[in-house]
Amino acid sequence: MAADYDISVLSPASDWESFLSDGLNEHIGSLIAEAGFRPLAVKAKQGDTICGGIFAYLNWNWVQVSLVWVHPEHRGNGLGSKLIDALEARARSEGCKFAHLDTFSFQARPFYERFGYEVFAELSEYPPGHSRYFMKKTL
Repeated sequence: MAADYDISVLSPASDWESFLSDGLNEHIGSLIAEAGFRPLAVKAKQGDTICGGIFAYLNWNWVQVSLVWVHPEHRGNGLGSKLIDALEARARSEGCKFAHLDTFSFQARPFYERFGYEVFAELSEYPPGHSRYFMKKTL
């Protein structure tokens, strides 16, 4: 006989997100430890002003690019390229052989393609009228 459960859908989910991720991390902790899963941040500053940055994770022999942002006043002058170059150089020095990320059709796909990233999957109509692209490259 199936157990009875009280199922709730919560919004916002932030409290439950940490509860679930803690449980998952406990479950796969040894695998994560084996992977050397660790966060990495790259930031660009002018004086005391942060102009842009990248947040990524290094695990197994991959770098997962999670967030890339350049302040609008600093776009178009090569800062994004310098950030990607710095991230990839560090990832290679840490033993990474590959990189992956995702982006949307209204974001930076051509930018990443200039660095050799290739689309390996597309999620159409996410959001409606657009696509989400999953990209990878060999470092």
